[in-house]
Amino acid sequence: MPDGSLSLPARLYLLAWDTTKLRLTAATQLGHLVRAGALTELAQRGLLTDVDGVATPSDLDAHTGDLVLDGLLELVEESRPRSWKTWVTLHTGVTLDAVRAQLAADGLLRVGRKRVLGLFPSVEYELERVGTVEALQEEARQVITGPVPVTEVSDRDAALVALAAAAELRTVVTAADRRRHKERIEALTDRGGAAAPALKKVVHEVRTAMVAAVSAATTGAAN
Repeated sequence: MPDGSLSLPARLYLLAWDTTKLRLTAATQLGHLVRAGALTELAQRGLLTDVDGVATPSDLDAHTGDLVLDGLLELVEESRPRSWKTWVTLHTGVTLDAVRAQLAADGLLRVGRKRVLGLFPSVEYELERVGTVEALQEEARQVITGPVPVTEVSDRDAALVALAAAAELRTVVTAADRRRHKERIEALTDRGGAAAPALKKVVHEVRTAMVAAVSAATTGAAN
């Protein structure tokens, strides 16, 4: 995929942009999505492991060099033991803010200023590089629809599209596509954890937690 140097949470955030209307979709679950991406990447790198269902740092001295991932790793290290499901939804604003700041520093977003209620200063982010995002979205669609065999998709790209589908990102996959390619999406979820049986379990747990978070957000909005 283009911009392969971007972390999984950063790429998921960019995928959520509607490049026609220049606004974010999936706003209610965006924090959950980028957190799920960060947890998955840390697990894929072997820096978070599963111990009886608990997300556990494998090396307290390890760092990735990525501020978003290292920030979450430090948060997990300093907190009491929690399940993967809990981490998908807990303090997600920390990871979301870090992703936005990182993408702004990299020139993919631009920072705007506004005042809430005409009084309180606030930061808002606007998409700077539309072409980059459109390329990411097209590549993600091709991973979901084929024709590349699942076994030839990288674990990072497989996890990316599995989480995007779980979050129901219509910028990447429609509801009809999710139904049509259900088996392939499940296979891509497995592929995201292909490095080890324990990692496969983690990827599935994070994706399941993401689906639950989306469902809860949708139900809350309906009520």
